[in-house]
Amino acid sequence: MGTFYTDFRIENHQNAARSIPVPRLLVDSGAEHTWIREDRLKELGILPLKKNISFIMANGKPITRHIGFMVIRVGDAFTVDEVVFAQQGDLELLGARSLEGLNLMVDAKRKKLVSAGPYPVAWASASFGCIQRWESVEQGK
Repeated sequence: MGTFYTDFRIENHQNAARSIPVPRLLVDSGAEHTWIREDRLKELGILPLKKNISFIMANGKPITRHIGFMVIRVGDAFTVDEVVFAQQGDLELLGARSLEGLNLMVDAKRKKLVSAGPYPVAWASASFGCIQRWESVEQGK
């Protein structure tokens, strides 16, 4: 797929006035989490809420890092997501969970993020008996 970078903005999920731009962040749809330098997160007042979470690096090395929550904005898209507090030597990157929350996907040919389209939705029909079964449970049958 190749790699590319995007510009975006991060902000404190409890105080939108505390935000900073992050130019040229690596987009890595193969990584689950988004990783941002700890000093950037602390500048925004983002606190680690999950501590010493275990990860396995691409080279097989086990590490532990803290996780907090932040708002990520790319263009008009935004989401609240977990963020790993990256340490010295860690790559900063935009991971797959954030991409999903932003409803963006990778256009590998043009090396850019594009809209993933309408959100998928689960739908139950009475013809499958879903509503009838629920009504039976409600009535104690």
